[in-house]
Amino acid sequence: MTEPVHSIPVTSVPDPAADRVVVVDVREQDEWDKGHAPGAVHIPMADIPARLDELDPDDELFIVCRSGGRSFRVIQWLNTVGYDATNVTGGMVAWQKAGRTVVDSARPRFHLLDE
Repeated sequence: MTEPVHSIPVTSVPDPAADRVVVVDVREQDEWDKGHAPGAVHIPMADIPARLDELDPDDELFIVCRSGGRSFRVIQWLNTVGYDATNVTGGMVAWQKAGRTVVDSARPRFHLLDE
């Protein structure tokens, strides 16, 4: 049986600048380039198993994608390998709608994602 996935709304995600808080964005490169949370770590969903050593199990991990589906699946897998991570409900779409800062390389800070 699959363990339940812990999820929280974007408004409850702590500032990624806080000590031991890591936001992991599991979207594809083109999605990341359009805008991401400041301080987030980019590891596309398909790369998570191969890059697992980049995630410290002692960190507070918040997993985000575009709308919450891929991050939910990543959390399910992380739970099976001993990580305790939190799904960000609604993903970057909800992040933007909540008015949280979004950055990209072309326009740092306050860039809006494509709807």
